Amino acid sequence: MDEAVQARAGPGARALGAQEQHEKPEKHGHPHRHYHHGWWWKTLVAGLALWIATVAVTALTRNGSLISTLILLGSFLIPFCVMLFVLERIGGNISTLQVIIAFFIGGICGVLGASLLEAKLTSGLYSYLGVGFIEEFIKALLLVIIGWRVMPKTAGLGALLGATIGAGFAAFESAGYAFNAAITAHGVDLLRLLQTEVLRAILAPVGHVLWTAILGAAIFGAARGRTHFRPTLGILGAFVGVSLLHALWDSSIGLTALLALILTGASVDHVDVALISSVTAAHAKTLAFVLFVSALVVTAAIGLATLWLILRHHRHATKNQHASAPLA
Repeated sequence: MDEAVQARAGPGARALGAQEQHEKPEKHGHPHRHYHHGWWWKTLVAGLALWIATVAVTALTRNGSLISTLILLGSFLIPFCVMLFVLERIGGNISTLQVIIAFFIGGICGVLGASLLEAKLTSGLYSYLGVGFIEEFIKALLLVIIGWRVMPKTAGLGALLGATIGAGFAAFESAGYAFNAAITAHGVDLLRLLQTEVLRAILAPVGHVLWTAILGAAIFGAARGRTHFRPTLGILGAFVGVSLLHALWDSSIGLTALLALILTGASVDHVDVALISSVTAAHAKTLAFVLFVSALVVTAAIGLATLWLILRHHRHATKNQHASAPLA
């Protein structure tokens, strides 16, 4: 609406004109506004209280119908809070609905695709490598499909979108693990269910969320603000790196247990035929736990450092690109 016409028409028309100007950006694909309300930590606190209440009621009443509530609440709480964290910080032309779709559709398609490709993998050391490369490939493919029309393509935006897809994948995968832990030959094992949920909830932000954030930063960062993706060796390096981190993460419990046996003077053959003493077994178990936690911390630290370096590299590259651009 023309400013001169608004001035003659009065305050009502000026308000309407202001509303039209506010609505124009979304119609033309301009950046959507996402406000910081702290919903992610508020939801985390409220969800944790609800989860504790559900655990207490389930343990008190032994009501098997609440198991599904426990599984869904425990598996989705942390990943959903990650999605809310992203919603309050993501820029570009991504709407709230697109972030939600990335979380749910990306998570569902991710676990389905990974299950199909992993069906023929045999157990062993190489299976961890296979799982790592397959799952990261599926998430990278979903990241490209979902982010195809996202603009501008920057490393920071890619990291946030990748974290969302990784969170969705982690939520549905954790629900499956929790279900398998709960169902035993003797009925529902509530303690195993809770242990699985707590462990996976704590590790979720530095697992799938972090790995897909690294992929997103590399894929989107390589585009350097263009409207289309650009394949580079950096993307390939990031993919191989996160796949190896994924494989190391998954195999750490077995590798650290084997290393603990070696360091305590025992062997796998001694364990198989029960020739290991109770004292040595206790030492080996304690050492294996320490090594396992240390391995997870080191792997997570490497992932966080990798993400920081990628974001820093592309941020500096973008600044140099703008500085060298000729003035209009």
